[in-house]
Amino acid sequence: MKTYTAKPKEITRNWYLIDAKGQTLGRLSVVVSDLLRGKNKPTFTPNVDCGDFVIVTNTKEIKVTGNKLEDKKYYRHSGYPGGLTETNLSEMLIKHPNKVIYHAVKGMLPKNRLADEMIKKLKLFEGEEHSHIAQKPIKIEKVS
Repeated sequence: MKTYTAKPKEITRNWYLIDAKGQTLGRLSVVVSDLLRGKNKPTFTPNVDCGDFVIVTNTKEIKVTGNKLEDKKYYRHSGYPGGLTETNLSEMLIKHPNKVIYHAVKGMLPKNRLADEMIKKLKLFEGEEHSHIAQKPIKIEKVS
């Protein structure tokens, strides 16, 4: 009995639409990263990008549990001495709500070259409207 390995030209990609309004950040990120990797397909192959496109709307209306709004920190460095900047989650949700989900999902993807290809299939929108209506995305109602 041979093991099936997916080939890049045999992969069919679907589009999924997820509304992040009222969803918990971590649980939402797990579902999105699994769809981007293709783990929901029976033809999943770890070394091939067989994932789907994911559209996430209402990114600024996610929720978090506990004290994460003040305790969770995002760091970036300008490259100059003393250039470390620290931002907490509540500020990040006001200024850049798409980056919050982007960082959470990117951290759940594998740490290799495939992750760069997978994260390009993630489309984030702050509001209800998105520009991918022509792809007829499959709506995922509730993320567990």
